[in-house]
Amino acid sequence: MLDKLIDEIKKFNGERDWDQYHSPKNLATCVLIEAGELAEVFQWLTEEESWKPGSKALEDAQDEIADVFIYLLNLADKLGIEPVEASRRKMLKNADKYPVDTARGSRLKYTDFVEET
Repeated sequence: MLDKLIDEIKKFNGERDWDQYHSPKNLATCVLIEAGELAEVFQWLTEEESWKPGSKALEDAQDEIADVFIYLLNLADKLGIEPVEASRRKMLKNADKYPVDTARGSRLKYTDFVEET
C-alpha cells in the first residue's frame, strides 16, 4: 500500500514537472513548514480541546498530516530510504535508549536518566 502511494506521488509530481524542485534540502524544508502548519492547527487549543478538536480543526489536521507524510515519503524515495524499515530500525534503537524499567511513565530524554550505582 505504501509503495502504491509513493508511485502515485511520483506520478503526480512528474506530471507537473516538479521533480526539478524536489532536492533533499527542499523536501526537508517542506516537511518543517508543513509540520509548523500542523502545529498551528492546535496552537491556541487547550490540552483538553486538543484531544477533541472541532470538525474544522480535525479536517485541517488531517490535511497537514497528509502534507507532512507526502513530503516525507517523497524525501525518503529520493534518498533511497525505505520508510517502514527505517522506522522499525529506529524503534529498536529507541528500545535500547528507553528501556521499560527506566523510561516507563517518564518524560525525560534518555540522556537525562540517572544511573543508580
